[in-house]
Amino acid sequence: MAFKTMMFAALAALPAVFASPIELESRAGCTYNGGWQNFPPMSQWLPWTEVFGRYQQSMVNAGSTWDDVGRINVAISNAAASIGVDERVILAIILQESSGYVGVRCTGNNDCGLMQCEGCPGFQGQNGLPQSSTSAMINGGTQHYKQNLEDWGNAWAASSIYPALREYNSGSVNSGDLSTAAGGFGVPCYVSDVARRMLGQVF
Repeated sequence: MAFKTMMFAALAALPAVFASPIELESRAGCTYNGGWQNFPPMSQWLPWTEVFGRYQQSMVNAGSTWDDVGRINVAISNAAASIGVDERVILAIILQESSGYVGVRCTGNNDCGLMQCEGCPGFQGQNGLPQSSTSAMINGGTQHYKQNLEDWGNAWAASSIYPALREYNSGSVNSGDLSTAAGGFGVPCYVSDVARRMLGQVF
């Protein structure tokens, strides 16, 4: 989920047991940990079309229709071109946040839509959505991630992309270990799991 830094700062002051409603994994279970240098370089990521192809069935299994999946493809490509974020990153965030289900429920502090972004539109329990609705969810989440990316140099490089993913999920970053959900808020293996998806691993 995408959280604003101000909200994170307030929650970080709480005991971890209260500040970690979505603490699903421990750091020990993460495939990758440490700084961004320990995560797979972009040269190892699969091409966009191949990653998307591997996950189409998973998105249908999650509850989207095949037409929804096609509209997700269009929306990702358009958002990548207009906002300036790698298509694979957008897709991996979608898969991590909603499994690609266009009707995913909102969670947390009004985190809605395919990218579970605060303030983004959501269409809980629905599928067969028009392109405009699918694009609105993906544009909102991508714009939020772009803000995180800008906090880390706004480079088309692992040095920016991975810390920005940590910020997208937790609102704050321990740059020495991106598999630490700073303050206990977020999913420790979030960045590691996103990286695995961009390598084409389906789970």
